[in-house]
Amino acid sequence: MARPDKQNAKKPPQDPAQQLELRPGQSIELLKALHILTREGKINLDSRRKLKQVYHLYQFIEPLLKELSADDHAVTLADHGAGKSYLGFILYDLFFKQLGRGEIYGIETRAPLVEASQALAAQLGFDRMRFLNMSVAESARLESMPERFDVVTALHACDTATDDAIAFGLEKKAKAMVIVPCCQAEVAACLRETKALSLTRTPLAELWRHPIHTREMGSQITNVLRCLFLEASGYQVTVTELVGWEHSMKNELIVARFTGNRKRSAAERLQLLLKEFGLDSLSETRFRLPSVAQG
Repeated sequence: MARPDKQNAKKPPQDPAQQLELRPGQSIELLKALHILTREGKINLDSRRKLKQVYHLYQFIEPLLKELSADDHAVTLADHGAGKSYLGFILYDLFFKQLGRGEIYGIETRAPLVEASQALAAQLGFDRMRFLNMSVAESARLESMPERFDVVTALHACDTATDDAIAFGLEKKAKAMVIVPCCQAEVAACLRETKALSLTRTPLAELWRHPIHTREMGSQITNVLRCLFLEASGYQVTVTELVGWEHSMKNELIVARFTGNRKRSAAERLQLLLKEFGLDSLSETRFRLPSVAQG
């Protein structure tokens, strides 16, 4: 009688926590509610990518939260373009819940997502989570919001909503900002408008002559300008990869920590780049510095 092939023998089902490499203390019920796991506790393959992104982002945010929560400080965090609030719920579950203090505000323009998040927070007893149905810009003017926020996050907040999140962080004197930009269309539109003139003025305009290159150049230039703007505003900036390119094409992660050192050189380069690419108008809107940077 033939012996069964050991390699083809049926393996016992692996625990979902092992398959997803869940962090210690992670709530299985939360993952089910977020549809990362099915009701039976099996892996939802469509959500594996999202969880990996959020976990990787958590690795960058956790040290900031630990540092800021020293001396019993109650950390306040604003998550802009929150969507289904994957990031906010994971942060609360893994950090804020055990800490016993601090608040998370999720800001989102789509009312059904806000309502669903409010219901889930109530169901799980996450009573220090707040959800607001409004734009990033509107939230900055809301009187009931805290005067200051320690951390500002924006995971794939589309187009200028990322710049609004940065402006929110500056206004609220954030100690740290963690940004994953998305869909930068404004600069690309400006490049298209000035393309004919640029092609006659400088050979560099060949970098955005074709539409697909215009879009990619617009995205790249936007993020370079954002980093210079943050450095000129007193932040130390690190730019890295969020996750592997197989998981997301919008993969750039900007981490900014406030030092108070407003770099004059960054402010000067910001203005020079705006002028070079015909984006002077943005110096009075998206990238307007309150004063000449010192340092």
